[in-house]
Amino acid sequence: MTDAFDDDPGFDARELRVVKAVSDAGSITGAAAALGYSQPAVSQQLKRLEQRLGVPIVERVGRSVRLTDAGRILARHAPAVTTALDAAAGELAELRGLRAARVRLMGFPSASPTIVPRLLADLAQRHPGISLTYVEAEPPEAVDAVREDRTDIALTFSYPGDREDPHGSSARGLAVTVVGTDELLAVVPVGHPAAGSTVVEVGALADDDWIAGCPRCRGHLLELCGRAGFAPRIAFETDNFVAVEGLVAQGIGVATLPRMAVESFPQLPGVAVVPLPAGEQRTIHTVTARGAERVPAVRATLNALARLIAEPALRL
Repeated sequence: MTDAFDDDPGFDARELRVVKAVSDAGSITGAAAALGYSQPAVSQQLKRLEQRLGVPIVERVGRSVRLTDAGRILARHAPAVTTALDAAAGELAELRGLRAARVRLMGFPSASPTIVPRLLADLAQRHPGISLTYVEAEPPEAVDAVREDRTDIALTFSYPGDREDPHGSSARGLAVTVVGTDELLAVVPVGHPAAGSTVVEVGALADDDWIAGCPRCRGHLLELCGRAGFAPRIAFETDNFVAVEGLVAQGIGVATLPRMAVESFPQLPGVAVVPLPAGEQRTIHTVTARGAERVPAVRATLNALARLIAEPALRL
């Protein structure tokens, strides 16, 4: 009988990371820089892999290189394989009592001054061996970064009726978990008729000029007002939370902001915030590669995020 595994090429995790790095960087030089290897070392690993597989992994196109079909297959599967290997290494490290690990996190702007500082403090107290790196990014970019193995965890949000939901087709094959909600607030001048209300319907602001936020927030504003039966008259657009409040304080218009954004800096004089009706909120998600939660440091970070977002202090 022939052993079904006689032709097993015996993949090396370093080689898979090299192939993925070439795919991301578009060149051997770029891959070497990203991995901290020398260019000859990257070329040698690719050559050894090609010899074992019996097929080319890269091909030259002018002065650059590109992956062959075989190379693209390996690059597509590399994140899942390396994540599984990292999970095994992490579990073994935990078994040996080791706690040193690095977790890469990407999160949306209003999470930066609210969730992330508390997360760093929590991990420092509970898991001092975990080193967390953080990059600010809007949800679509953060989801892409998980898929491309540029981050371990993406902290993202989506709105009701979001037409560009980053947790739809772009997140297919990834693990998406709801970890909380963040209510939406109307931001109006203190002299506005709605300023003293406990709740305000969006339709009550139909005659006002509006200040729109980031592109995805603007899309939600259009959808929100559309459901209320009007198209908002948008006077200004800015993704700077402080600028939004500054414009509102001067009577330029009204806006909606998530509570997390409003509470991320001291409220400006001349501004009043009023909750929108229950149900008008954004959903907070974590996005990871499937199986990433088996990596102990990633699992600890995910658990901390879920716990902190659920705490009243972060519900604000």
